[in-house]
Amino acid sequence: MKKVLKWTVILLLAVIVVVFLAFYIWSEQTYSATEKLTKTVKIEDDPLIEEKNDWLVFKSEDSNGKGVILYPGAKVEVEAYGYIGKSLADKGYTVVIPKMPFHIAFFGINEAEKIISDFDEKLEWYLSGHSLGGVAAASYTYDHQDEVKGVIFLASYPTKSADFSKGDMPVLSIYAENDGLTTGDDIEKSKKLLPSNAAFHKIEGGNHAGFGVYGPQKGDKKASISVWEQQDEIIQVMDDWMREN
Repeated sequence: MKKVLKWTVILLLAVIVVVFLAFYIWSEQTYSATEKLTKTVKIEDDPLIEEKNDWLVFKSEDSNGKGVILYPGAKVEVEAYGYIGKSLADKGYTVVIPKMPFHIAFFGINEAEKIISDFDEKLEWYLSGHSLGGVAAASYTYDHQDEVKGVIFLASYPTKSADFSKGDMPVLSIYAENDGLTTGDDIEKSKKLLPSNAAFHKIEGGNHAGFGVYGPQKGDKKASISVWEQQDEIIQVMDDWMREN
């Protein structure tokens, strides 16, 4: 009996190890910033861009008093959002993009708390997230509504456990016409979980991968506009909305 129990435990441990290794290998097969993006946003050479505490921080020369925390999509490297980070910083925002454990935002939901407490400068913080990163951002915001000025969903939406419909949290949802992963139907269904005054913006011709600059993504549809057109539209809509909210 003891031998059976011993080998059962060994077998279970072996299965756990194999499953973890498979998950780890899968999580490391990430989407990286394109070469054109790394040439456009020179992270290592820009004195206003800093890598700190596993965060990519974009500082502004002339702060407008607002900060943006952007949770990456699943398996997407933080550098892929460098154009959004740099462009918003040029408009006065402090932007922080945290690297997530195993590149999955759900394993780092509370990164926003660490970021907010780390900055000496008092800022009005907006929490944003792309795809699964937006789901995690909504989860954090729902439990910390006194710390967050507003939520910006990028091809994303909250789960039922983060139901904002009865509150007045400012919410912006940006989605894309040709998104094969977060569809228009998904966005439509999410409206019941958002405040009645939530703002929605559809990017005509855009797709899921266009919320970052990392090339094609499995399961996505083809965009009919360039990634730079989509990025510029995202940045403009975010800026306009945050200035009003």
